[in-house]
Amino acid sequence: MPKLLFGQSYFLRFDPKLWDGMQPYPPLGTLYAASYLRTRGYEVALFDAMLAESESEWAAALDREKPDFAILYEDNFNYLSKMCLSRMREAAFTMTQMAKDRGLPVILCGSDATDHYASYLEHGADFVLLGEGEVTLTELLDRLTGKTETPFDAILGLAFREEEGEKGGKGEKEKRRGGEEKNSLQHLITLSPAHPGTFSPYRTTPRRPDIRDLDALPFPAWDLVDVEKYRGIWLARHGYYSMNMVTTRGCPFHCNWCAKPIWGQRYHSHSPENVAASMKRLKDTYHPDHIWFADDILGLKPGWLPRFADAVERENARIPFKGLSRVDLLLREGEVDALRRAGADIIWVGAESGSQKILTAMEKGTKVEQIYEAARKMHAAGVKIAFFLQFGYPGETRADIEKTLQMVRDLLPDDIGMSVSYPMPGTKFFDRVQGEMGEKKNWVDSADLDMMYQGPFTTEFYRHLHTTLHKEYRARKTFATLQRLVRHPAEFRPHHLRQTAAMVYHTITLPLARKKLKHLERIPHEGIVLKAQGMSIEESATPTQQDA
Repeated sequence: MPKLLFGQSYFLRFDPKLWDGMQPYPPLGTLYAASYLRTRGYEVALFDAMLAESESEWAAALDREKPDFAILYEDNFNYLSKMCLSRMREAAFTMTQMAKDRGLPVILCGSDATDHYASYLEHGADFVLLGEGEVTLTELLDRLTGKTETPFDAILGLAFREEEGEKGGKGEKEKRRGGEEKNSLQHLITLSPAHPGTFSPYRTTPRRPDIRDLDALPFPAWDLVDVEKYRGIWLARHGYYSMNMVTTRGCPFHCNWCAKPIWGQRYHSHSPENVAASMKRLKDTYHPDHIWFADDILGLKPGWLPRFADAVERENARIPFKGLSRVDLLLREGEVDALRRAGADIIWVGAESGSQKILTAMEKGTKVEQIYEAARKMHAAGVKIAFFLQFGYPGETRADIEKTLQMVRDLLPDDIGMSVSYPMPGTKFFDRVQGEMGEKKNWVDSADLDMMYQGPFTTEFYRHLHTTLHKEYRARKTFATLQRLVRHPAEFRPHHLRQTAAMVYHTITLPLARKKLKHLERIPHEGIVLKAQGMSIEESATPTQQDA
């Protein structure tokens, strides 16, 4: 039975901000792929980069597991995989080289590999899976192991060097090295470049249709994960243990800065009953205290969330969870109540901006008043709401920024996350600003916040805006907590003392932070004011039509 070693190139250790926060989740997309291939007759092993120290541990795993194939299969549910931090790409190149040095065929799958397959092939990869990978990987491995003779150029969703297509497409044995017969897999090992710079022309095949029946997918290969190591970290750092799940793949909305290299504009969903059953299985087997639904968008289909809440109650599968939604969806009848019944602890929304001008330019499809209404509705139901905020979009002014800051003051969400606009290939936003970009095309890590195009203000301004925003938000949030404790003193806990001390510090240092921000906004930095593409709010809020 051929053995596959799955790995990924996102190392939490290489992302200082998130390493410090230490909320690690195993690579769920990789676990789905490993489980799928196992049901197709392959032996699978996992190198979990999330908690690894460096690429050297991948080399050790290759030596320990002795696989027939090295597969770098990124977790496509991890938004950082989609962003592809530069350190992540460097790790992928290094890990590819390590596998090639051991004579192994290397197959890659992921957002960045899909967008930049030529670069990955040039750095030694033998094949790159374009888009969703499970079925393509199965067909490719069946060909390479002799189970089929399907030509490489007949396998959908594949990128490869021309030389592989020429020999692999024939499905025949050739004579080399004094008449010795070698099949196509042996040719692959000996002929593919072990070093960059020996790149030959590449070929791609048409994209493969997505898997539509997600309920038919096997349960993720959680048995490959060191669950107790994750549990220990979570309990030590946060006092509870969280696991990750997904209910869907893709997003049909039109935000023009959001890249969708894996699923495009398509959206497919597990049934509510299937998700509840999976929650029950995790609950009974691994006993998590919390679930993170890593979907791009949770509960899009009308009626899905109420059915899910009903199924959770029937299965006794209730576990507190967090997920991502949209403010317009939260305003649908019965949605917030269904989230509450199902066990929602906190729901993140892409609020993005308190300026309608910016939301319209982004083609977000939402209105500022919907953000206000959804936040108040969630708080009234006892479900937390958190905001993703995005600054630096073309045409943004200081007045637009102030509107966003005021929105945060008015609504005081339960958490916030701030970023600056990040141009990703395949988006309208990228197409608009790529002429303004320099050599740097990716952030080094998630805390980089570099303005990689000529945005409205300087990188230093936005980095300091991040600091100033969080100072004010944390101070206001703690003050609101103290007001509640005055009314309900029995809720006081020791950590409230630390929060109070932090509030005092933030309050004292906030005026100086604002003064510096005022100075930075005056530093010249020519922004881009681009005409919107003409999509109305109503059109943006209408998802791409999905098949029944």
